[in-house]
Amino acid sequence: MPILDINEIREILPHRYPMLLVDRIVELDSERIVGIKNVTANEPFFAGHFPDFLVMPGVLIVEAMAQTAGVLVLKSIPDRESKRVLLVSIERAKFRKPVIPGDQLRLEMTVVRRKHTVAVMEGRATVNGVVVAEAEVMCKLADKNELQPPPVLQPVEKV
Repeated sequence: MPILDINEIREILPHRYPMLLVDRIVELDSERIVGIKNVTANEPFFAGHFPDFLVMPGVLIVEAMAQTAGVLVLKSIPDRESKRVLLVSIERAKFRKPVIPGDQLRLEMTVVRRKHTVAVMEGRATVNGVVVAEAEVMCKLADKNELQPPPVLQPVEKV
């Protein structure tokens, strides 16, 4: 039984398809979380990575790990509706084996350090007990009302 299903995750994270990369949370305490991502052949990134050899991009595996970490951080604060968790760094990322359609990623994240607005978490992604990726991520809590949207880029005029 999941501790958090997809609907509960959607109440915590702002991500939506195709960028929501955590399907359920199966373990959760104050210092550790385990998420699940079911990798299917109809994921939009497989159309271009690579059409003749379907491999989940490593950067998206790390993103799934970071989203799992974000659930832990946001779940632990009472005013999460007014906050966003931002990924601020990725350290020591390693990719051990390809992740392909049909795989189920188990995303295990553990708190290394936590301060008021910053959490450093280390984690690993496994498929059938085999490590496929590992990384350390740093997340920062920010107030939603203090975040400025990025500027709209204007096309450059040709001379």
